[in-house]
Amino acid sequence: MSVPTPFWRSVEALNNVVYLVPEAARHYTSIGLKGSWMGYFASRSAPMGAASPELVVATFHGFAPHLVHRALPDAWGFASPARVHRARLELATGVLGRALTGEQVAPLADSLASIVEGLDLAGKPLAAAHASLEAPADDLGRFWLADAVVREFRGDCHVAVLVTHGLGGVDANVLNLAAGRTFPEQQALRGWSDDEWAAGHDRLRARGWLDDDGAITPLGADARDELEAATDRACLSAMSTDAVATAVEITDDLRAVARALRASLKT
Repeated sequence: MSVPTPFWRSVEALNNVVYLVPEAARHYTSIGLKGSWMGYFASRSAPMGAASPELVVATFHGFAPHLVHRALPDAWGFASPARVHRARLELATGVLGRALTGEQVAPLADSLASIVEGLDLAGKPLAAAHASLEAPADDLGRFWLADAVVREFRGDCHVAVLVTHGLGGVDANVLNLAAGRTFPEQQALRGWSDDEWAAGHDRLRARGWLDDDGAITPLGADARDELEAATDRACLSAMSTDAVATAVEITDDLRAVARALRASLKT
């Protein structure tokens, strides 16, 4: 038995919405942070404590170091990690509450929490940091935080796979863009300079994964698919049998919730 791809995609969508809504920047400004990037890096790393920029570069992997250094460690002088984490939960429950009720998500929160209990978190720092947090009292918050642990679990596995295959942050982003798996603006969104981006292209061309025009080759497409498959295998190997079974069981319900949330954000 394996974990269905729609499960992981739904987990990702439900977790990431808290970083993508327009009000996120204003929300973090209200507690003293400066700018949307400071809010993003501080809020996602807050479970690790007053994380250094070096730690965040290492665990987030895909962002240009200078972008992280612009936000950290300054953020911790404006708001403590505990305050930032509370603000992120407040934002998450507010966004979820547009489309969902605590009663609706309570069973999924229970199921996700049971999945978390069945994860081997060795070598998965962001997931472990999130898992160490006290579960919120309300069901919307409990649901979102458990979902975040599972999302960071797969993210940690993916970073491990990328590093094992010798792909740095810029290389992984260049490959994703060439494969059509991310936004056209990904270079700017992740803070990479033109020279850094070009160097990433050069390294992927040397592997035979991109052609001279920067288009992905069949070899590169196969490699990109294998990176995802290897991530799935890494996740599966670190999940208990019960956790996998629960993920399979709740996939359709989780996908329905993710769709309802996306629809609410379009109105």
